[in-house]
Amino acid sequence: MKYRFLRDNLTIVIVLFSLFACHRKRVLRDKEIVKDVRQLSEVIPENIAERLEYIVDNEDVMEDSVPALRSGALTYFYQQTSNNPVWSTEGVLDPQADSLFFYVSHADESGLNPAVYHNVALTQAMKRLREDDAAKKDAALWAQVDVLMTDAFMKMVTHLRFGVAPRDSITLRRDSVYSDTLLANYLTSALHQHIVGATLRWQEPQHQGYQLLKSAWINFKGKYSDMKWDSVPTSYTDTPAYRQLLINRLVQSAHLDTSGGHSTDTALLKKGIRAFQKEFNMYEDGQAGKKTVQALNKTFRDWSAQVAVNMDRWRKLPDTLPQRFILVNVPGYRMELWDSGTVVLTSKIIVGAPRTRTPMLNSRMTNFIMYPYWRVPFSITIKEMLPAIKRDRAYLAKKSLEIIDRDGNAINPDSVNWDRMSRNYFPYVLRQMDGLENSLGIMKFNFMNKYSVYLHDTNNRGLFSNAYRALSHGCVRVQQWDSLAMYLTKDDARHPRDSMRMWLANGNKKQIDIQRSVPIYLRYFSAEGREGRIVFHEDIYGEDKVLRKIMGL
Repeated sequence: MKYRFLRDNLTIVIVLFSLFACHRKRVLRDKEIVKDVRQLSEVIPENIAERLEYIVDNEDVMEDSVPALRSGALTYFYQQTSNNPVWSTEGVLDPQADSLFFYVSHADESGLNPAVYHNVALTQAMKRLREDDAAKKDAALWAQVDVLMTDAFMKMVTHLRFGVAPRDSITLRRDSVYSDTLLANYLTSALHQHIVGATLRWQEPQHQGYQLLKSAWINFKGKYSDMKWDSVPTSYTDTPAYRQLLINRLVQSAHLDTSGGHSTDTALLKKGIRAFQKEFNMYEDGQAGKKTVQALNKTFRDWSAQVAVNMDRWRKLPDTLPQRFILVNVPGYRMELWDSGTVVLTSKIIVGAPRTRTPMLNSRMTNFIMYPYWRVPFSITIKEMLPAIKRDRAYLAKKSLEIIDRDGNAINPDSVNWDRMSRNYFPYVLRQMDGLENSLGIMKFNFMNKYSVYLHDTNNRGLFSNAYRALSHGCVRVQQWDSLAMYLTKDDARHPRDSMRMWLANGNKKQIDIQRSVPIYLRYFSAEGREGRIVFHEDIYGEDKVLRKIMGL
């Protein structure tokens, strides 16, 4: 009986020990110093194998507490090398290690966070290897550097190619990840051909927009990265003390020179505010309004993050774009028509208000209509027009609106019991007559999409002079609608330019089918590069905030 009791308790102890051992995290050896650097090749493979096992046991988190891209990719690569180091030989770093380290330490110039690529751990390790003779004989340190660099390369290749944010509904790339085999082949080839830096550069988008943004960002970083500035109160009274705070802030970012003496003079302050507003693409009224103060209080990290999310958006585009396409930049309030690598037409646009956003999408423009009817969307009918009609029946005539029944017939408004009409019961469609008073204006450009949005002219063209142009119900109003129509048909013998002009002058209602449908991309770029400087746009829909959170910025 006593023997069985001891045996049972011993079994429990063994089981508990086994469970503990299974969940105990592997502890890496701190260092392993060899007598001669020539012995490193014999000892490093054991240390590399130990680190690979540690990463797997630690749920893909590496010894510097930074997650690996994939433990499987690292394991597969080192299986090909029999766990031998690839970034050093007998205590000497390969020149390609310096190339990779340079790219890692300058990752922010490509809109990436250097810390993600083990910059802190590699900086410390590289310093030790260069300055400490004993460290050069440490097999554990060499193994650490090797595995960290391999993961940094694989991660950078992936992020430069596909972006950090996950694939979304408008991503035009077919793939969003490299296989373990392809990553291993990339690294092996880059090391053998001594082209690590070039291999990383080749992963970046070659689109003009990306390259201009990157170049402008490097200039911006060079100017502002070492600057420090104070924040200013968001609620205030216009007093000499507050004006002095604003002047101090503008001096700190070099938007105002007070070498002639400090002053709270209003003219001096306005000069500095206008300089700041001009640089950050804001309405230049010289007033410290809410949006200007918010921009003044942004940190360098905020501007850096805004650039990073926009560089990531470029990575979601394919390597090459069509010969001819239309790019609509929603927060930039700008449409561009590209042909053979050149912007042949630009136009101011008006986009959806934050409550009725213009959707991001990919489609093809197939036709446009001269003097179109406007079938009022149900949401606008119920929320805006029905209450107005109930208040004043003359509203229909004032807005040139027709009542269309289920059979497509126009009916007398007086035959409708408007008191019964509601969100739950409205068996009609409101249609606005064509003509200059039509909300769509003279032209409507159609492309297939599930949101029922399109590009069009407007009967309220004065709004194009506004700085803030997120004003529509979701469709995109185009200032240069006539130039767009003419360019889309310029090589089409079916629609000579003279005929187009005559149809417009006569008010002819016509559908013009585009001979070769044109790809159209509605995108959200809140930062662009132009002539070496960054043009920032307001994050009108809060999309940057969402992407910053996803990317950990």
